[in-house]
Amino acid sequence: MANAFDPRSAAKAAPGASARREAVGFDTGLRTYMLSIYNYMASGILLTGIVALLFARSGYAATILGGPGLLKYVIMLGPLAFVIVLSFGINRLSTTAAQLLFWAFAAMMGLSMASIFLVFTGQSIATTFFAVAAGFLGLSLWGYTTKRDLSRFGTFLIMGVVGLLMASLINLLVQSSALQLAVSFIGVLLFAGLTAYDTQRIKGLYIEVARSEMIGKAVIMGALTLYLDFVNMFTFLLQITGDRR
Repeated sequence: MANAFDPRSAAKAAPGASARREAVGFDTGLRTYMLSIYNYMASGILLTGIVALLFARSGYAATILGGPGLLKYVIMLGPLAFVIVLSFGINRLSTTAAQLLFWAFAAMMGLSMASIFLVFTGQSIATTFFAVAAGFLGLSLWGYTTKRDLSRFGTFLIMGVVGLLMASLINLLVQSSALQLAVSFIGVLLFAGLTAYDTQRIKGLYIEVARSEMIGKAVIMGALTLYLDFVNMFTFLLQITGDRR
């Protein structure tokens, strides 16, 4: 029988114990990383909602967003500019700068989304928001826990978003309610799929950034990605189920 006090036994056990400690440390770090992403994302959505509501109630939203003028297009296209800067300039930005840009993006999105409070009833906005929140939570949890490799769906989903964008631009010209409804249905499905896919991709990225200075930036980009999935799914579903004023 092995002697528990034999140094040779302890030496044999040490590698296994070290591996277990590393595994526990990795899991703890991964949970902290994902929670940071979800916290940033949720805080960004909260900021967007507050800004949108305050801007809509101020009386300026109807005047600015409903009429002509340069400011209208600055508000509408501003969020896209922030996304481009963060996406293509993240390696040159400091973590603090990336954080500030994320908050500025969320606030600009609030100004842009103030129009939904002018078009839809408050009750339908709240109902749609909580429905999307529940769906997002389930899809993201599935993407985080599933053993199925979702990377093969990535190209299909991204191509679908490009097609969706083109269809939306076409509908700006033809103003077809049937096309708008089809775009909204497809948009909900595409961003539901992207929620699961992006969650798994963000989780897999942790092993690359865990011990690097990029982890803070990876948290911001992960939060931005899931934020966009959530907001797009919410917007498209609201177009289908929302009660108009």
